[in-house]
Amino acid sequence: MKTGSTPSKNKHRQRLWLLSMLLILGVFLSLSLGRYSNDPVKVLNVILSKLGLSVPVDPAMVSIIFNVRLPRVLASVMVGAMLSLSGAVYQSVFRNPLVSPDLLGVSSGAAVGASAAILLGMGLATRQIFAFVGGMLAVFITSLVPRLLRNRTNMMLVLSGIIVGGFLSSVLAIMKYLADEQTQLASIVYWQLGSLASILAEDLQAILPVFLGCSTLLLLLSWRINILSFGELEARTLGVNLRQVRSIVIICASLLTASAVSVSGTIGWVGLVIPHLSRLLSGSDNTRSLPTTLLVGAGFMLVIDTIARTLTTVEIPLSILTGFVGAPLYAILLYKQRARLE
Repeated sequence: MKTGSTPSKNKHRQRLWLLSMLLILGVFLSLSLGRYSNDPVKVLNVILSKLGLSVPVDPAMVSIIFNVRLPRVLASVMVGAMLSLSGAVYQSVFRNPLVSPDLLGVSSGAAVGASAAILLGMGLATRQIFAFVGGMLAVFITSLVPRLLRNRTNMMLVLSGIIVGGFLSSVLAIMKYLADEQTQLASIVYWQLGSLASILAEDLQAILPVFLGCSTLLLLLSWRINILSFGELEARTLGVNLRQVRSIVIICASLLTASAVSVSGTIGWVGLVIPHLSRLLSGSDNTRSLPTTLLVGAGFMLVIDTIARTLTTVEIPLSILTGFVGAPLYAILLYKQRARLE
């Protein structure tokens, strides 16, 4: 058995290295694309100059790379990784391939929080804080309902998320109705469509601890997530504290989703489609599929955001592109997995 598992592990490691190299290459190419300049040589010279080498650089290009493009590129990588990883975790814990990161009402709560900040005339930083708090408050209410009903099963948690999400959608509708048509309503709608156009280095510093901490913890718990996906009886038989592990995993996934949505707005399909694609590449074992999901999600969002800011003179909202790409891709994945679903 060891001789059979070693080649499989080596193949998985090679796949992860390949995905990592492709992601680094994608980051470099994305930094090279933009309205000011599309010359990769200039970007390479800027990077080499920062490393201490004496090469000719354009001062304007240095400012554009490090103040405009690099924060946005890194944000797209982090947002894609967070949404994809949280989606994969939710699908494993709830044993449902149709589960997405906004299952527990995170996106609805974040949208209400951001809309409240817009109605109050707050700035971008405050809007992100409101969005994060709104998303986490929605998760808290969702997790509180099963406790009040004394029914802490996965099904009750999902139903609670549907209830909270539906209620918050109605609250958001009221906010849109009360918003000023010329200014506030447009800002709310644009935020819901998703964008990284206004991202700053400070925004990355705000979500980086959540990204590193929660992602690392989920990857370390990936083998326990495997046990959770077997079911409650099997988990208890194997000596896993089901309630504790499930709570930690759901909290980490919710934090990742809330952090991503707070800086990018609502972006659909990423957390639903990418986990399926990653499982086709690495199998259903979470110890292998979760790292793959993180890298594939980061690369996917990087490509989507690069297209959004370079395809036309007017920036395209991210959810529009993820819908155009994600829906057909999801249909293809379902077609390939039709034998498993029957």
